[in-house]
Formats: sequence, structure tokens, C-alpha cells
Amino acid sequence: MKIDLVNSFISWRMKKRFHQIELFMKYPNEVQQEVLFTLLDTAKGTEWGKKYDFESITSYEEFKSRVPLHFYETLQPEVDRMRAGEQNITWPSEIRWFAKSSGTTDAKSKFIPVSQEAIEDCHFKGGKDLLSIYCNNNPETKIFSGMSLRLGGSSFINDHKNQSFYGDVSAIIIENLPFWVEMRTTPNNKISLMNEWESKIEAIANTTIQEDVSSLVGVPSWMLILARKVLEKTGATNLHEVWPNLEMYMHGGVNFSPYRKQFEEIIPQQNFSFVETYNASEGFFGIQDQANSEELLLMLDFGIFYEFIPMDKFCGEDSETIPLSEVEIGKNYAIVISTNAGLWRYILGDTVRFTSTLPYRIQVSGRTKHFINAFGEELIVENSESALHAACMATNAQVREYTAAPVYMSNNSNGAHEWLIEFTQTPSCSNTFNTVLDAKLKELNSDYEAKRHKDMALRPPVLHIARENLFYDWLKSKGKLGGQHKVPRLSNNRTHLEELLAMNSLQEVG
Repeated sequence: MKIDLVNSFISWRMKKRFHQIELFMKYPNEVQQEVLFTLLDTAKGTEWGKKYDFESITSYEEFKSRVPLHFYETLQPEVDRMRAGEQNITWPSEIRWFAKSSGTTDAKSKFIPVSQEAIEDCHFKGGKDLLSIYCNNNPETKIFSGMSLRLGGSSFINDHKNQSFYGDVSAIIIENLPFWVEMRTTPNNKISLMNEWESKIEAIANTTIQEDVSSLVGVPSWMLILARKVLEKTGATNLHEVWPNLEMYMHGGVNFSPYRKQFEEIIPQQNFSFVETYNASEGFFGIQDQANSEELLLMLDFGIFYEFIPMDKFCGEDSETIPLSEVEIGKNYAIVISTNAGLWRYILGDTVRFTSTLPYRIQVSGRTKHFINAFGEELIVENSESALHAACMATNAQVREYTAAPVYMSNNSNGAHEWLIEFTQTPSCSNTFNTVLDAKLKELNSDYEAKRHKDMALRPPVLHIARENLFYDWLKSKGKLGGQHKVPRLSNNRTHLEELLAMNSLQEVG
């Protein structure tokens, strides 16, 4: 009875916020303008505020002309100063937390400043709004009667003297959670923030199989590993046998399409909810607000001001941006953000495509650096995910991980795309898989189709089937297991692919 009352009270609180969400859905451009001028007013006394005279900026056009676009590399000197303890550089409140960005496996890490405002008014607010939307869509939910199983990263002391810290953004959120949230989550902080990933998975499985888990939170690739460990330990055939009240999985970080079928096999309940989010080290951006939809509602009142660069005109820090009010449905844009953690006109690196402008909904289409354009084909991750899905459907296959890179032209042959795919269920016919993959890419991408015409620039794709756990072992060899670490899907060079092929060959020889 007491648990039911707790569930009812929290559900009621969450539904109240939905009216504020409806407000920015109805007045998106007005809300965004208010966000911009609130940010400028808050930071006018900082080093950057004085440098660019934030106080005198009275319009978006003035802001755009006065403050330059930035990649992380341009901002890094200021970040290094913050990590050394200097304050009031790009944001007035104290910066003690730095999210170590690990979206790729590049050796060079990015340290994204995270202010208290960003934690509370963006990341925490994103989690609360997700639950608010979920409760509004599912009025009979019992999700707060059970525990939320979180699968996050780890945090580390950055500088003992200055008491600054770095880690995955998920770890930073866990470190700062209010006590009442910690009471409804599992495992405890000690286990959640363990550094050694394989021991951590073991400890989480041992702890959580004893709990009444009603929701899951984490990146799909790593959540699958945990789920398999739980099933192995319990001997259960699906997760509902372990957690009968499990009703929702909140996921993000990678495209969910390649993982959906595998999750549906271990969570067979028909009315189970898969809810996607779009969040990163730099902020919380989008939430799936409609059931059975791949569109994400762009969250406009989280202290983030958005600008966009049409990808057909993208030229880095010299690009021309447009505000939210000027975006068009169906076009591919790079995202630029100014945030309540002091990131100003920061080129995020993600690309999105708008599916709606009333309200503003998006789909993540890829990365500005994760594509293949060695021959003018401009292949993006959105293309590859859709083509792989079609090939899997045609051959009853399931993809666990993959990467692709160009095969450069030589005197003897034209170019190609080389794919290395690890399957959980291998194709019934690899030749058919490759043929459907190629045909779907042609259908989706006219530039690719043109380069494939009569094999003039591109011959058919080259397909390699990876051994089991190849990508896991590769990430482990780089010390990048768990958290937000991901395999780069597409690359315009062969560095990652060559390393993976070499590991694959060594296993075959062994």
C-alpha cells in the first residue's frame, strides 16, 4: 500500500511538468530567444562576456556576427585553465566537473566543462522530463514502485589541489544525484562508479537480480552485455522472469535499430516501452515523446541555445549558421550550441534531420566526422543503419557491431567500401546480405548510387564477418570498455578498420 502511494505521488509530480513542456512546444522560437538572452546576461561579467561584450548584444544576428564558432580544439586552452582551477572564464559559477567525452576511440580525450546549472537545469531536468512524458503517455504506470537499474560510467579525481573531477557524464550525474533519487536506483554508487568494467558488470548483475527492477537506463550495447550476464546467472530465458515488474528501458548514445530485435527477444512483453533519449557530455537535447516513434522532441528550455549549419554548406568554423526558426524538414544539419556550462557557439559534431517543425522533432543522422566521402558519395550513419536493417530483414540476420571504411582506388581497381560486421545471428546468405546492403544504399543516397553506376568509381561493398567479441576485445585493448565508449561506425580513413582486421586475422590464424 505504501509503495502504491509513493508511485502515485511521484507520477502526479511528474505529470505537472508536462504543461511546461507543452509551453515550449507551442512557443518554441520565443523560448529559444529567452534562453539566449538569459545566457548572455548571466555570463556578461566573465572573461568571454567582456571580450565579446555580451552586455550590448541585442539580437541573434549580432550574437552570430560577434562570437565565433568553436570546435573543441579552439576552446581547449580555456578548458585547460579551468581544469587547473581558474574560474569565471566562460561561465560565472564554479566549474569543478569535466565530462570526459568518449564518443569515439580517438586517443585524444575531450574534457567538457559541466556547471551546476548544467547538472540541475539540463541533465537532471532531462531525466525528469523523460519521466514526465512517460507518465503522461502511460497514466497507469507503476514504474516508481520498483527500482531503476542504471548502467553508467566512472569518475576520477582530476586534480586533488583544486578539487576538480572528470569522468563520463553519466558518472557525474550519479555523483550529484539527490538522496531521494538514489533511494530508487540500483546498484549503489560504490558499484555504479567502479572503474574496471568486467568486474563492474559482475557486481551489478549479482546485486540487481535481488531487486525489484522496473526500469533500465543505459547505452544499448553495454546493457545487452549486462542482460546476458543476468540471464546466465539466473538461468532465466528472459528478463521478465527475473524482474516481473520491468516496464521500460531508457536508452541513448547509439542508434537503437540494430539492437531492437535482440532486446525484444530478452524482453518479450508486448506493451514494454523502449524510450530513446538524445544526450551527450555537452547537454541533454531530445526525448522520444511519442510511443512507437523514432522521432525525438527537441527540448528547448534546458539552458541550451541552438543554431544549425546545413551540411551541404558545412565548412567548419567558417560555416554560416541559421536559427531554429529557419530549419527545413528533411535537410541534414550540424548542431551548434551555446550552453549554461559556458560553451559558446560550440560545434557539437552531431548531425540531425528535422521530421517536424510544429513541434520541433528530430532524428540523429550521424556525425560531422563519422562518414565516408572518399569518392564524393557522402555516406552518413543514417544511411548505413537503414541499409543494414534492410539486409538483416532479407537474410534473417542480427548485427551486434560494425564499422566501415573506404578502399582507395589503385592502378588495378576502382574504390569500394569495406565492411566489418559482427553478428549475433549470421545471415542466411552473406552474398544476399551484401547485395541488399548495396541496393539499399543506392536507394537512400543518390551520390552513392552515382558512384556505383557501372562500377565506375565504386565497386560492390567488400564484406568481412567478424569473429565473436572482436569489437569488445578491441575496445578492451584500448582501455575503453563501458560507459559511453562506442565503436566508430563510419570512417573516412582506414585506421580503425585496419586494426580490427588485424585482430580478426590473428584469431583466425590462432
